[in-house]
Amino acid sequence: MQVLVAAALWLATPGGAMAFMLSSPAFEPGKPIPKQYSCEGRDVSPPLRWKDVPANAKALALVCEDPDAPAGTWIHWVIYDIPAATIELREGVPPDENLSGGARQGLNDFRKVGYGGPCPPPGKPHRYVFKLYALDAPTGLEPRATKDNLLKAVKGHILADAQVTGTYQK
Repeated sequence: MQVLVAAALWLATPGGAMAFMLSSPAFEPGKPIPKQYSCEGRDVSPPLRWKDVPANAKALALVCEDPDAPAGTWIHWVIYDIPAATIELREGVPPDENLSGGARQGLNDFRKVGYGGPCPPPGKPHRYVFKLYALDAPTGLEPRATKDNLLKAVKGHILADAQVTGTYQK
């Protein structure tokens, strides 16, 4: 599957501010992520959708991490320079360094490019936080950047962020 790039009109609500929001049709916020998106399933990225991207955004970046991992926060996905007009990532984003529309993928803590699904040790549920950043400029990073590389590149360029969290338990 490819990153879907679609133009969208962002209309302001009279008398109210828009809220940058991230969601997934695959799981409800705070609820379990289906097995197919984990190491016990097909290990493909879940579909993600967002709305109300700031009008002056030039690019988007996304990080997925597990803050409950035994050795500290574990990075599952780093993807950046997503065109600002994009409104979703479809299920199963391929593990390619460069994606259609100019998006690039970085290294996760599995030392692989692209998405690596939930794979916690047996026990209590872990949280998986998908955080999307709206940026005032593309990062300019080459493919295979780490989360730390990305956060340095976006410092001072974040217009807004949105997140959705799912859980997974073996």
